[in-house]
Amino acid sequence: METITLTAPAKINLSLWILGKRPDGFHDLETLMVPIGLTDEIEIVHAPGHGISLTCNDPEIPTDSGNLCVKAVELFREETGIAHGVAISLMKRIPHGAGLGGGSSDAASVLKGLNALFDEPLVHEELALLAASLGSDVPFFLHDGPAICRGRGEILGESPDIPERRILLIKPPFPVPTAWAYKRYAEIKEAGTKLPVDPVQYLGPIELVNDLEPPVFAKYLLLPAMKQLLLEQSAVESAFMTGSGSTMVAVIKPAAAVNDIPALKQAIKAEFGETMWVTETCFS
Repeated sequence: METITLTAPAKINLSLWILGKRPDGFHDLETLMVPIGLTDEIEIVHAPGHGISLTCNDPEIPTDSGNLCVKAVELFREETGIAHGVAISLMKRIPHGAGLGGGSSDAASVLKGLNALFDEPLVHEELALLAASLGSDVPFFLHDGPAICRGRGEILGESPDIPERRILLIKPPFPVPTAWAYKRYAEIKEAGTKLPVDPVQYLGPIELVNDLEPPVFAKYLLLPAMKQLLLEQSAVESAFMTGSGSTMVAVIKPAAAVNDIPALKQAIKAEFGETMWVTETCFS
């Protein structure tokens, strides 16, 4: 095999509970993560020599060793002793800094792709260890389907059944730095400051909770305003921020009419401007 092409799905967090601070500086989590239909596309090919190259359609994405895809190749080659040249072409559709896990998903796809390209030198457990060393979300994307993720996010458990739904993703023209969001959460927790907490929402039996919403909403005031507008729309069943943001998710009611989603997109643009990135997808 000389070439392999893979899709790398985005994810959303239907729940995100922060259980406490760990000695390594990370937080213990319990989060229900679900892959969605929005995907990046990755092509991996054998290349002459021993170099690693990455090209990407998004000029804002780094293509050096600061990119998790390149780091995934470096780790894989170190683990397997394979020194063959590798060239990666990355078609980005998942926005970065969005809380959708695009970089982590790309890295996991590179690990899976390299393992297939070089005739499976690593078993799944070895790939999972490499994935965990790349980032907390990366092991999830080696898994096929939703999962409850614990620890830093690298310990996967069985998911409850996820109801089928269409969803609308809305990302403002700014990212929310993940490290800042967790740090701010910890500072507020240690200070004992009370922040407003929205009424609980459900998707079937699943409680939709994101412990990062209050600290992020306190700084990025557009996000709670967007959540309020979404919840006022007749077609929207629930609305929440995914991960550390800045993407907001609107879950569409199963009985919503065909023209409800275009009308919802129009309402979002009218209220918050044309710079909003808005796309419709579904749970995968």
